[in-house]
Amino acid sequence: MPLDLTASAADITRAICDIPSVSGEEKPLADLIEEAVRALGHLEVLREGNTIVARTNLGRAQRVAIAGHIDTVPINANVPTRDVVIDGEALIWGRGTVDMKAGVAVQLKLAAELTEPVVDITWMWYDNEEVEAARNGLKLLADRRPDLFQADFAILGEPSNGEVEGGCNGTLRAVVRTTGVRAHSARAWIGENAIHRAAPILARLAEYRPREIAVDALVYREGLNAVRISGGIAGNVIPDACEVEVNYRFAPSKSATDAEAHVRNVFAGFAVEITDVAEGARPGLDAPIAQDFLAAVGATPQPKYGWTDVARFSALGIPAVNYGPGDPHLAHHDEERVPLTQITATERGLRSWLSGV
Repeated sequence: MPLDLTASAADITRAICDIPSVSGEEKPLADLIEEAVRALGHLEVLREGNTIVARTNLGRAQRVAIAGHIDTVPINANVPTRDVVIDGEALIWGRGTVDMKAGVAVQLKLAAELTEPVVDITWMWYDNEEVEAARNGLKLLADRRPDLFQADFAILGEPSNGEVEGGCNGTLRAVVRTTGVRAHSARAWIGENAIHRAAPILARLAEYRPREIAVDALVYREGLNAVRISGGIAGNVIPDACEVEVNYRFAPSKSATDAEAHVRNVFAGFAVEITDVAEGARPGLDAPIAQDFLAAVGATPQPKYGWTDVARFSALGIPAVNYGPGDPHLAHHDEERVPLTQITATERGLRSWLSGV
């Protein structure tokens, strides 16, 4: 069934959340989005894989990129959506309502209706944000079509409780390894237990105290945590290998090199392999266009603790912020739910700024 972009942003949220689009399975939703925006005569539409780009070409003095990812983490009995009321507040419950299809719904609604914005707009809806960076649709688009990223300012519709969150933390994943010697568990003294040798790794993590670092007047909270541990081959064998995967969230004042050096220092004496790293983004809120945006939507900026694709724009020298409905604490949660009031408020704020009203 086609997407109806004349519907309310809340109804569009329900419609696109009810179309499963777990990372790697976004094609059905991407097809519907492409079909819907190609019917809009005021937009030039392009497609790269399952990433859809729609842009105005009005010759405005400034251009803004507004982006949102269309994939979700795996579904866990939370599709289809349903309407709920909690403590007197009306919400839409279900996978993707927070991260971040409500934001995408607002963007689709505005893309359809803002035929004469005061700035030119490049709308981007992309796939594979919730998985490794190499598959990220926005990254692949930037690699293939860097010309599409010419903009003076960028907005990601990531959940921010309808407030503005500037920049983002960087993220690094590493595997810390220990080795031992296999032996029969009945004669454990013959071997060397690699899992036991991992105890100091866990102790360092338990003792670690995350730092709070001010960057351009916003305070970012760092974190270093174990996210996976594996080792052993059988219930009667002393393990000869153990791996502890850790995730380091670091302030945007640090480079990837700084982050790697910090992790290697924390785990000095152990074998450390860096498996993935993405630098953060400074807030970029001192740009005049960013100040105009903040004034228009009436927001007090906050830091973004998680990593988002604002970092891709920041790396290109484009100031970028997160602005979308939904509580980031509920992102990926099986009880994802977004307040209708936040959907409405975010739509109103963006519409006001983009239309100059």
